[in-house]
Amino acid sequence: MKDIVLIHRNVRMLDNPALFHGSKNQDYGIIYLFDKNYWEANGKSEIQFNFLLDCLEDFDRKLKEKNSQLFVFSGNYLDFQKWIETDFSESTIHVNHCTDVGYFRDGFSNFRDYFLKQKKIKIYSDFGIQVKAPNRDKWASDWEDQMSKPLLKEPYANQKIKKIDGPLKTLSHFLKDLKLLRNKYSSFQEGGSDEAYSLLDTFLKHRCAGYSFKMSSPHEAEHSCSRLSPHIAFGCISIREIYQKLLKELEITSYKKDLNSFKKRLYWHCHFIQKLETEPELEFKSMHPMADELRQDINNELIEKWIIGETGFPFLDACIQYLRKGGWINFRMRAMIMSFASYNLWQPWQKTSPLLAELFVDYEPGIHISQVQMQSGVTGINLPRIYSVLKQSKDQDPKADWIKTQIPKISNVCSDKIHNAELNDLYFDKLVDPVLSAKKARETIWASRSNIEFKKIAREVYLKHGSRKRQSLRF
Repeated sequence: MKDIVLIHRNVRMLDNPALFHGSKNQDYGIIYLFDKNYWEANGKSEIQFNFLLDCLEDFDRKLKEKNSQLFVFSGNYLDFQKWIETDFSESTIHVNHCTDVGYFRDGFSNFRDYFLKQKKIKIYSDFGIQVKAPNRDKWASDWEDQMSKPLLKEPYANQKIKKIDGPLKTLSHFLKDLKLLRNKYSSFQEGGSDEAYSLLDTFLKHRCAGYSFKMSSPHEAEHSCSRLSPHIAFGCISIREIYQKLLKELEITSYKKDLNSFKKRLYWHCHFIQKLETEPELEFKSMHPMADELRQDINNELIEKWIIGETGFPFLDACIQYLRKGGWINFRMRAMIMSFASYNLWQPWQKTSPLLAELFVDYEPGIHISQVQMQSGVTGINLPRIYSVLKQSKDQDPKADWIKTQIPKISNVCSDKIHNAELNDLYFDKLVDPVLSAKKARETIWASRSNIEFKKIAREVYLKHGSRKRQSLRF
């Protein structure tokens, strides 16, 4: 075959640069590289892999309409490189750029560099990320340019039927051989482009009503948020297509405030991924290096009770139980969960971040890691925000009805006792005093930020990572 289209997370037919350009000679093979070690890397989990399999199955069905199909290569990038050199040394490789965890980045970068020297690989832009010479001053305009380009059409039909040989397997044979027990809860989202388009359509037309304020509630957000995040993370639909459909809807919609709020979040999606793209070390090191000195002691018992939802604070535990059952929760609650681990429990984010990431079907490393650092007060450029789990409980679930559905054993307890976490023997002991722990965290964080050297480095961090849409910033 003349062309190899390598699929990682862009699992879609439309507006897929690698697939479209790789299909032009109409003699191409489409391959997903399955590396089991990748799925054991930082924050990766079985629930994410299950979602991906939905996407791959949907993708494979659509490819067959183009006289093509999806093949699976099992191994790492070095194995894949050796196979290409042995069996398809004349082929051109087409792949979309992807910002991912260090395990992927290390393997792919060696693979990419090897074939770049031979001029046998073409890498295409995706999202609104600046890959070469990142420049935050030009970032917003570059993003708009990328989002305004015409959508790429579906791939050309294959003119040659590919023979299955060597290590390649069809997707169906791969799934059969894998013998994966897909333990999926009914509340988990289904993957695939058809589902993504359905969600986008219903959101733009009517589900977005009240989105700008309903997204704060874990109960209302389940239906009023777009729920497109896992589809964007795995590339079932492109950000560009979402953005362009959104602009058309904004011309006629009655929900302009809500859809403009959603529009901002498409921008922020890429803004946060850019941070990890620019500085891959952020996966393990704080954006402000001095912040890594803050939390050095690890309490595994506290972390274990936090991640399984036994903190003694019903609303926080309800959020974690909801997340564990469905693989998703709204942004404000994600921030609160992480804030509690970093401020109230005072645990290092490097330890808690991957545990939380594993629970998200929509885990996008660039966004997750950036947000984790923001909610831990280690960026140096964002004002520390310590969420009060007691206040959030009262604000988001006044009658405690939602909490009771997540934690049935306290369904007969009055709402005031639930909100104030005053349940005595009826529930788990509180891990910390929420007021005193927050006060201590606040004092510690602000004391570190008052250091002159801290402020100097914070300015450098801002120049590298800060959004230019803000007019002023406190360091």
